[in-house]
Amino acid sequence: MILIVMITSLISGRNSRILLASGLLFLAACGGGNTASDRVQVVVTSSVWGDVVSQIVDDDADVEVLIPRGADAHDYQPTPQQVASIGEADLVVANGLGLEEGLEDILQAAEDDGANVLDLAPQLDPIPFAESEGHEGEPEHGDLDPHVWFDPTRVATAAGLIADSLSAIDDTVDWEGRAAAYSNELAAADEEIRAELDPVAADTRKLVTNHYSFEYFASTYGFEVVGVVIPGGSTLGDPSSAELAALVVVVNTENVPAIFTESTQSSALAEAVAAEVGHEVAVVELHTESLGPEDDPAGTLIGMLMENARRIGSALS
Repeated sequence: MILIVMITSLISGRNSRILLASGLLFLAACGGGNTASDRVQVVVTSSVWGDVVSQIVDDDADVEVLIPRGADAHDYQPTPQQVASIGEADLVVANGLGLEEGLEDILQAAEDDGANVLDLAPQLDPIPFAESEGHEGEPEHGDLDPHVWFDPTRVATAAGLIADSLSAIDDTVDWEGRAAAYSNELAAADEEIRAELDPVAADTRKLVTNHYSFEYFASTYGFEVVGVVIPGGSTLGDPSSAELAALVVVVNTENVPAIFTESTQSSALAEAVAAEVGHEVAVVELHTESLGPEDDPAGTLIGMLMENARRIGSALS
């Protein structure tokens, strides 16, 4: 480990972090990890995609989810045991596009070392963040919104990609059939969500959210994100007093009745904004980058999407 630290001190920037991540992968592997198994071993970064993978693999693979339910995906740091699991997995399923900021270097180092890493979001027709629209040229990696799971159609496409990757590992299981069945469940959920949101009038379909995480939802179901508490697509931003004051103006001007926070973040800033607005504003918690507890209505991805729709519909109707 001392040698790794000495080497990284000579190299600056992202390359040094990847080198350190490679060293951690090596040390974790030397220290042992998962026991050998004939079953397919899948490591998934988030609870959201962990649920999708579990729907497809059923009992025919072992699934390990790295980021615990309720944790912030943007700054989660893996344990040494999880680093070892990444290096030993038959398939690593990640969201990508910067969602797992604290895992990026570990995942890149694992992929450089030959790990089978499936980044889903870049393959699901990602859209630019609202702040990036209007820029000339193709959007850069950091300009693309990673929150693709709020569109059930994109999730169905992702299920097919996961099934294809599993089939390349073990073609004795009908992964594709299970993905197709899950896609049918997503289509049914999409219809229920639309019915739940139908009472929301067109002129009140305006969202103020904790950060830019609901653009796919807005695009799919006919809403507009008119403001965010934390600028940008990451929860790690730090809004200035001027930005919060500007948001108060937006909420007043648009006559927004609710600010939507998220279960993995404090609602203090949203409550402060709501307190400055000239009309009553509800602060409503949604599930965004993590599922709820397993026994919660939002304990699965489909359940999360439907529970969010219920809360949004109730707050804006």
